[in-house]
Amino acid sequence: MTTKRTRPTPGQLVLVRHGQSDWNQKNLFTGWTDVDLTEQGRQEAQQAGRTLADARIAFDIAFTSVLVRAIRTLWLILDEMKLTWIPVENHWRLNERSYGALQGLDKAQTAAKHGADQVKIWRRSYDIPPPPLDESHEMFPGRDPRYASLSPAELPRAESLSDTVARFLPYYENAIAPALRRGERVLLAAHGNSLRALVKHLDGIGDDDIAGLNIPTGMPLVYRLDDDLRPTVAGGEYLDPDAARAAADAVANQGR
Repeated sequence: MTTKRTRPTPGQLVLVRHGQSDWNQKNLFTGWTDVDLTEQGRQEAQQAGRTLADARIAFDIAFTSVLVRAIRTLWLILDEMKLTWIPVENHWRLNERSYGALQGLDKAQTAAKHGADQVKIWRRSYDIPPPPLDESHEMFPGRDPRYASLSPAELPRAESLSDTVARFLPYYENAIAPALRRGERVLLAAHGNSLRALVKHLDGIGDDDIAGLNIPTGMPLVYRLDDDLRPTVAGGEYLDPDAARAAADAVANQGR
């Protein structure tokens, strides 16, 4: 007698943008610059862990970028959930989008200098990148040993969201999606724009409509997926929707 093999039920995917970073607090463009969490950011990450634990959500594997603000957020979440033992994969393709020559500049002052409309284009348009970072600049990622294995074509001088999607999705398809298809419960701690890239893909959001999507820091966003890894609820579900809505509004106002 043979036993019929059943296809595993797709796993659950939870997205968390890192807690408030030092440059979030100072309203500076950050991108690939490696800055740490503020005390508020640490508290946001810890609260995210408590919120997930209270919701009885657990994880089998976690993914994050190679930037400390996302890494520390993940550590703090897993520590709160007593899940520090699960496998964790770091990858540069999960990094924030590169803001190029804007990195380190004050968002409001940049808007005053170049105009709010121009800064909105740089921040929110789908396919227009900000001014590029010169390779001689101290923030150019080619100077950082964590990117030593990358080819010159892979080192961004500036990225639009379209560029971020193109950089992010191969890793999602090759590493994260297979874990979900195995039925694993996945936690992804990343960045505002790398997560926007994934949400755009998951929900099929149009190029023009993605400009209006803001992802708040430290708020777990839960996606339950069907057999095709499409959301059963469009947009996913925040565990604290009212707080997430207020925090997303604050993100939208950062450039003002």
